[in-house]
Amino acid sequence: MAKKPSLQLAEALGHEIADKRLDILRRIGEVGSISEAARGAGVSYKAAWQAIDTLGNLAGTALLERMVGGSGGGGAQLTPAGQQLLQAAELLNQARQQVLKQITQGQSTPGLAALSLRTSMRNQLPCTVKALRTQGQAIQVEMRLCDGTPLFSRITRESAELLSLHAGQTVLALCKATAVEIFPAGQTATGRNLLLGRVTRASRARAGGEVALALDCGLQMVGFSGPDSGLQLNHAAQASVDASAVVIALAG
Repeated sequence: MAKKPSLQLAEALGHEIADKRLDILRRIGEVGSISEAARGAGVSYKAAWQAIDTLGNLAGTALLERMVGGSGGGGAQLTPAGQQLLQAAELLNQARQQVLKQITQGQSTPGLAALSLRTSMRNQLPCTVKALRTQGQAIQVEMRLCDGTPLFSRITRESAELLSLHAGQTVLALCKATAVEIFPAGQTATGRNLLLGRVTRASRARAGGEVALALDCGLQMVGFSGPDSGLQLNHAAQASVDASAVVIALAG
């Protein structure tokens, strides 16, 4: 007999406690319907299912069970694991708010919530959303760095819905160092995102290697250069990253 999977609370709650996914799960528990919960949360039915699937994967066990038939035509209810997850989320939210209040003492501390974000992505750039544009089944998110430098991301409609993205919102743009190509300034480079800066660290290997840039906006970025790039300390350079490699996260 297969061992019943246990609830992985730390994995499921390792994200911002006000996550849209938890809101959707909470609404399903209240109304007993995925479609109604989706409408109440302001997302599509598909996005709601994506949220529940993601939470279930993180939790390591089923959070919902479907109910078929009946006068209402069926619905969904939370499993004991789903109920326990929401209870833990509420307790963590209360504790988090209390700690932040004590630390900030009523003053805004930009970036404090982002310190809890743990990810393998070394490039984490604070941005402000400027506009969202539909491109087929995807959404192009236009952002701005602190100096007005544009940065673009391409995500699914469902992801944009679950993040409740809108113009003026503060977000983090994330990308892996391996997704960033570093070129000497002035060299022809392709890509929607081209960020200018100066080299603060560069591999001396002829085959190329890791390069760190201080961007013109003052932020740091890490990527990789190709063979014989010639990049050295303080050289002007540009970082290129495809919009589909830029991930958007909410810090608070």
